[in-house]
Amino acid sequence: MPTTRETILAALHTRLSVLPATTLRGDVLPERVPAEGLLILRDGEPGEPEVTLSPLRYHYQHRAEIEAVVQGTDRDAAFDTLIASIGAALAADRTLGGLCDWVEAEAPRPVDLPVEGAASLKAAVIPVVMHYSTADPLG
Repeated sequence: MPTTRETILAALHTRLSVLPATTLRGDVLPERVPAEGLLILRDGEPGEPEVTLSPLRYHYQHRAEIEAVVQGTDRDAAFDTLIASIGAALAADRTLGGLCDWVEAEAPRPVDLPVEGAASLKAAVIPVVMHYSTADPLG
């Protein structure tokens, strides 16, 4: 049976997979970026939980990361569209089907990456904070 953390990360990946961009989880950046863009979900850090004792619960603010990458001549517009679609996908269900208390993305940190012999990439890391509780830090 998957842990609470893995269940929530899988639900986040599924939520992002409905977007037109190719969505991967924990993979390396491929040699070619699809025309509609690329998203790579990184598991991130659960951080130090707050603990309540009766009943025993561990309350996490888990910080995952989404790497968003676009390439092409109109990459600024494509990047903006991709970022907005991520925001809309998360806003459509802030609890990921009731699996967590709240999911919220932070502002992206965009960067232009030159590619020798090809159009440059526009990429950003988007932190996503997932608030959830569990009875066991390993469960």
